[in-house]
This record gives sequence, structure tokens and C-alpha cells, in this order.
Amino acid sequence: MSALLTQFSDWYLAALAEGGYWLILALMALESTLLPLPSEIIIPPAAYLAQQQGGFSVIGIVLAGTAGSWLGASLMYWAARGLGRPLVLKWSPLLGLSAGKIELAERWAARFGWPGVLFSRLLPVIRHLIGIPAGILATDFRWYSAATLAGSLVWCSVLAWLGVEVGRNRELLVGSLHRFTLLVIAVAAVLAVLYALFVKRAAARRVP
Repeated sequence: MSALLTQFSDWYLAALAEGGYWLILALMALESTLLPLPSEIIIPPAAYLAQQQGGFSVIGIVLAGTAGSWLGASLMYWAARGLGRPLVLKWSPLLGLSAGKIELAERWAARFGWPGVLFSRLLPVIRHLIGIPAGILATDFRWYSAATLAGSLVWCSVLAWLGVEVGRNRELLVGSLHRFTLLVIAVAAVLAVLYALFVKRAAARRVP
């Protein structure tokens, strides 16, 4: 997996100058579907290059990432709403998605509604899945969109800030185990803990 991520990063950095904001938007749209494409390798490198070389604005990167996240999440919402729960559960294993994960996301969405959608955009796993139960439950798309945009804006802003900070502090890139990498891992670990504490425990409580 690490080799694939390295190859992707090499391609992405080479293509970013030509693809620009549209490439960021497209990749973040894919990231908000079921494809295992981490946003952590999309937004920070672009923000880093913006800090170092110019050509991009950090605000533009954040807005492109937010728009892409909304687009991908909207596709998930309407696909799930159109197919309905039985077909989603039937076909999800073909996409590597277990019924248990979908049911977990369903309980989360049913329990917390659109505020849960907003918070889920900041958490691993549930971030990519929340559009499925929202579509199945026919959540008001306007509220779903607003929550998705708000949560994605916060998440993309945090990732862009990390990239900018690396650009301002080049010493973070020194050493075989970069401190920046350790920082990203630490952030991911904290989010994983939050996912376990808030999502699994809260969603495990049956909705009356």
C-alpha cells in the first residue's frame, strides 16, 4: 500500500501544475466515494507547493477540496437514495464494504441527523460512508449539503494549514522519519480514537 501511495504522490505532484484546482476537485470527489484515496495526500502537498512556489492560492485549494468533497458525497447520497437499502446492502460487499459498516453509519445518521453529517466529515471511515445512510434515510438534501460543505471546509482547511506549516518550516522535512509525517500519524491516531469513542459507541445505541 505504501508503494502505491508513493507512486500516486509522485504522479500527483507532477500533474498538479497542469491539472490545477480541477485536479484537486476531482481527486477529492473520488476521496468522498468508496475509493481508498486519502485526502491527507491531496490537500497538504498542494498547500505546500502553494507556500513554496506560488501558482496556487491556499484559499483556492481549500475551496476546490471542499467542492470536490461535496460532489463526491452528493454522488454517494443520490446513488444510495436511488438504489434503496436492499440493493445497497446486496451490492456493497462487491465494493469491499461490509453490511456492518453500513448499518453502523445508518445508526449514526439516524441518531444525529445533519449535525452528525457535519462531524463525520472530520472522522475516518464514517467520512466516506455517511452519504449512504443519508441517502437511504432520505435526509433533506439541503441540510445534508450544508453539513457536508461545512465539515469539508473545516477538514480541508486543517489539511491545508499542515501543508503551509511544512512550507514555512522546512526543517520538518529533515530526517528519515520526518516530524511532519509523525504529526500526520498523530492526528490520524487522534481521529481514530474519536471515531471509536463517538461513532462506534454512540451509533451502537439503538435508535428508539
